[in-house]
Amino acid sequence: EVASPHPLQVSIIGAGLGGLTAAIALRKSGHNVQVFEASEKKTEIGAGITVQVNALRVLHQLGIQTANLQGVEYDGLVRFDAQTGLGTLYSWGAGGAEGNDFRAITCHRSDFRNELERLATAEEGQGMPAQLPLGSKVVACDPESGSITLANGETIEADLVVGADGIHSTIRSTILGKALQPLPCGISCFRLLLDASSVNDEIRWYTDHPHVNKTVVWTGFKSLRTMVTYPVRNRRLINFVGYFTDEDQGKPDWSPNATRQDVLDKFHDAHPKFLLLLDLPIVSPILKWKLRTVPALPTWVRGRAVLLGDSAHATVPFMGQGMYKRASMAIEDAGVLGVLLPLGTTQDEIPARIAAHETLRKERAEFVSKQSLDWALANNGDDIFQPHCESFGVSLLLTFSCPRQRRIRERRPV
Repeated sequence: EVASPHPLQVSIIGAGLGGLTAAIALRKSGHNVQVFEASEKKTEIGAGITVQVNALRVLHQLGIQTANLQGVEYDGLVRFDAQTGLGTLYSWGAGGAEGNDFRAITCHRSDFRNELERLATAEEGQGMPAQLPLGSKVVACDPESGSITLANGETIEADLVVGADGIHSTIRSTILGKALQPLPCGISCFRLLLDASSVNDEIRWYTDHPHVNKTVVWTGFKSLRTMVTYPVRNRRLINFVGYFTDEDQGKPDWSPNATRQDVLDKFHDAHPKFLLLLDLPIVSPILKWKLRTVPALPTWVRGRAVLLGDSAHATVPFMGQGMYKRASMAIEDAGVLGVLLPLGTTQDEIPARIAAHETLRKERAEFVSKQSLDWALANNGDDIFQPHCESFGVSLLLTFSCPRQRRIRERRPV
């Protein structure tokens, strides 16, 4: 009699977008998954996110219900000159592979995460539901044995440890054998949500071309300033991000909180029609985020532990791969990991299989990371969204499941 394949015991550290997608993929492969999250209550505040076609291909394979994301499809971008008010439409249309013709979407990050948690932990679905113990801070990991230690002293043994614990990753330190601090890049951004119910004809620049995102770019300056807007929650909310070169990041009084006036002061010389958007009711805290990067790592693996997402390759969001870029790359990471670890994988096979994951993913993820940062810093930040507009096809160039790429089908003044 042939014994049934034995599922792996998997510990995933971090219940963000990458960690939950990995939980779904490994659950679907037949493994027993626990996702350890340090927060007592995992919430996502005031942020929209773009989910690109490369990520959606993975998510559709894993069973995501896109209606639950309350997302808005988009297939292009209008790039406005901040001072003249003139815009150029970049339209690439829908661009899936054969029989898979769907568009990228914008959605609220919390709606996205809630759908991933549902898929990972619901009783229905393929495989055993993943366990998600909140308030479980991981303080140490032994990559060789596959064990983790929680802040309460408890030790958890597993066949595989997946470090999806973000830009300040504990698992990264144990794999590298030393702490590695994320690097500031001198760019910060304001993030907030606006109530779309008050939009009127005075903001036609936003309402025209409803299936494209809008960017407002300052050109001819030696510092970066760009506003990005798009709808979320079935168009009930507007996500607003304002990027800028931030020379104050190193000051001790730097604050992550901001006001409407702070935003207006930074973008005060925009054409008046763009500033009208900030007259809409603000329905979230106004946050100011430092953008940070993780330098290319010598390795993502050690023993039976592997890094995924931000912990391995966090970067800035200038290559069309979600806020931060990180979401789409982390989802690709998770999809590949699920394929490489089918039911029947033995504990002895894990080191070679996660090494294959690094081989398949590291070059692509680091390419996107480097190009995103290079574009952000090009010409001291001047006009970085010109290559950004052209990059949506380029950014998919190496996607493992995408033989037919999107191409810009139209570019014209608006």
